Amino acid sequence: MSIPVWNDPKIKAGTMIRAALWLIQEVGEGGTFTKERLRDAFPGVSQADRRLRDLRAYSWQILTNTEDATLQAEDQRFIKAGVPVWDPVARRTAAPQKAVSAKETQAVLARDDYMCTVCGISASEPYFDDSNQTGVLSVTRRETVLPDGATETLLVTECKRCRAGLGGSPSRADEVLQSIEDLTPDDRRRLTRWMERGRRGTTALDRAWTGYRRLPGDAQDEVRAALEG
Repeated sequence: MSIPVWNDPKIKAGTMIRAALWLIQEVGEGGTFTKERLRDAFPGVSQADRRLRDLRAYSWQILTNTEDATLQAEDQRFIKAGVPVWDPVARRTAAPQKAVSAKETQAVLARDDYMCTVCGISASEPYFDDSNQTGVLSVTRRETVLPDGATETLLVTECKRCRAGLGGSPSRADEVLQSIEDLTPDDRRRLTRWMERGRRGTTALDRAWTGYRRLPGDAQDEVRAALEG
């Protein structure tokens, strides 16, 4: 299916679809734009920014300054296109499921200790490898293959970056179980203790490294200087 031109007067499409085409054809992946520029592109459309946000439910990645500290308050960055929403078949196939309720969200966040289950980041915490971005958590549905091979859709806490990186691939409880069964008896007992405590055990070296990494840069320099002296 050919991609329509976003401002073609003959196109029969809603604002969300036209906004998706506008992002691709006018902004480009990696490019930034403002709400004013969006309003100028869609004059007379009172909720163009809301229709743009609707694209996130179709795996379109659009960041604001709360997620990317390099952006100004009025800026947004178009990271990556998702489902080709101008294709009716693709759009219907990827139609968002019923929203997770507030009660379900709070229960899952509490269960997962208010951390991303993939990378362990907390809400608003800077990423270790990119301090300009902070963790944005959400509770999402993920296809999961259970140990008996059955597939279910389960709720899980993920940050925006990890959710995008997983690309919709299912979680594999069957593979996790197999990897555990392949452990030595000692390692299996250690893992069982971690499961019972709900956290991984750490060595003195782990704790020293974690404490060092949490220090401000100047304090890290002081620690290294003390060790070298």
